[in-house]
Amino acid sequence: MENNQFNQPSFQTPLPNATPVLVLGIISIVGCFCYGIIGLVCGIVALVLAQKDLALYAQNPTGYTPGSLSNLRAGRVCAIIGLCLSALTVICLIIEIFVVGLGVLSHPQSVWN
Repeated sequence: MENNQFNQPSFQTPLPNATPVLVLGIISIVGCFCYGIIGLVCGIVALVLAQKDLALYAQNPTGYTPGSLSNLRAGRVCAIIGLCLSALTVICLIIEIFVVGLGVLSHPQSVWN
């Protein structure tokens, strides 16, 4: 069996947006608790950056370090999770505003007395 570590060229560079994608993916998970808006924005930006880096990697897979690809994939997964959680948070807030609004409209005198 051959060791792949010695077959890789020494001029590999990290993917340019691997670390920002990972950071934005983690922020998107944490940001879902801030009414979902921060999580949505960070998740979308992370997915766009990840898509660009995956296209770069597809053009030249041997030119980039495996660690940066792992960070990119982890950040992409975090961004997808954060995006889903943020979307659920926004949907729940819209439903809550709708239900509270219906309650206020159906009994307006109880709000003012």
